[in-house]
Amino acid sequence: MDTRTSGIEQILTRGVAEVLPTREFLETQLQSGKQLTLYVGYDPTASSLHIGHGITLLKLRDFQQLGHKVIMLIGDFTAMIGDPTDKLATRTKLTREEVVENCKTYREQAAHILDFGGENPAELRFNNDWLGKLTFHDIIELSSHLTVQRLMERDMFEKRVEEGKPIHLHEFLYPLMQGYDSVAMDVDGEVGGTDQIFNMLTGRDLMKTLKHKEKFVMATKLLVDESGKKMSKTEGNMIALSDSPEDMFGKVMRFTDGMIVPGFELCTRIPMEEVHDIAKQMKTGVNPRDLKLRLAYEVTRQFSGEEAANKGREHFAAVIQHHEKPEDMPELKPSQYDVVTVLVEAGFVSSNSEARRAIDAGGVKINDTVADGYEAPVQQGDVVQKGKRFFVTIV
Repeated sequence: MDTRTSGIEQILTRGVAEVLPTREFLETQLQSGKQLTLYVGYDPTASSLHIGHGITLLKLRDFQQLGHKVIMLIGDFTAMIGDPTDKLATRTKLTREEVVENCKTYREQAAHILDFGGENPAELRFNNDWLGKLTFHDIIELSSHLTVQRLMERDMFEKRVEEGKPIHLHEFLYPLMQGYDSVAMDVDGEVGGTDQIFNMLTGRDLMKTLKHKEKFVMATKLLVDESGKKMSKTEGNMIALSDSPEDMFGKVMRFTDGMIVPGFELCTRIPMEEVHDIAKQMKTGVNPRDLKLRLAYEVTRQFSGEEAANKGREHFAAVIQHHEKPEDMPELKPSQYDVVTVLVEAGFVSSNSEARRAIDAGGVKINDTVADGYEAPVQQGDVVQKGKRFFVTIV
């Protein structure tokens, strides 16, 4: 199989859940030799991209490496509306200042995957450039192309109605705004997770109506555990692309066994022949931990570089496997010298109550001795440890 053919095969199959209107439609376009223009949109609702975004960035790179024009779109306007996808309650709206601050390092993070230089550079765009200029007349005109019945097909809206929860008008407008991104950029296609199919199809409908153009939609698989639960901030298992190598490596090592094969397929670019072989090994009694070690290395290398992957592996071997303290330990001068304050201000927990739960569970140590209460004092030179991976020296 030549490089171009194998590249098309990877685009069409690796990590792909669905292609609309059909896989054959996109395959014909890819084989035509025409340079396609496509994009993925990322709303800056947090200060870092995460591994779920990494999956679609890798798919964009597959297209880029085959010579197609790829756009990384920052939804700096749509983030202020809030995507209602999968939300059974209205999102908290963000200010313009919060959105701008959140996306400051997105390009830097994505540059581990996309090539923003060279002969075919990835383009970075912001949808406030066109959505922020729409008049009320423009929005009314766009709204005429979308029906309430169509919007109510979304599962979370149906559930909210059943539970008597409110649906705000701005949430109805979100898919319309995302759909207009396709029109404004005049793209040939859009890539996103399966949870974005409705929004992407709204753009496809608008392209047909306003541009008389067929737009393909590619939905990538989501990285989920055996119960179908996504990695998320809420579940506490989200891998941010800005995570340290040690954290990224360690979080992958906490994947369930059922996430190993999908992890290799979606979050790395090792050959699919190897992924299929790993799937076979999982069925023949191989120790999943050995495969997970390789997965953690490959994921960290993919999103942070080889040096970072080596650092993450060395840290895991020393601190987790051999129970050594890390040589390069962060320092903290807390506002109060008690263990709860230290845990919160070191960023090991998100709240005082979470710190207390960790102490109750016996997961906190001061100088290798389990903390004996919430008021346990700390002093200069003490080492506070939470679990197996988090250490800080008090100064």
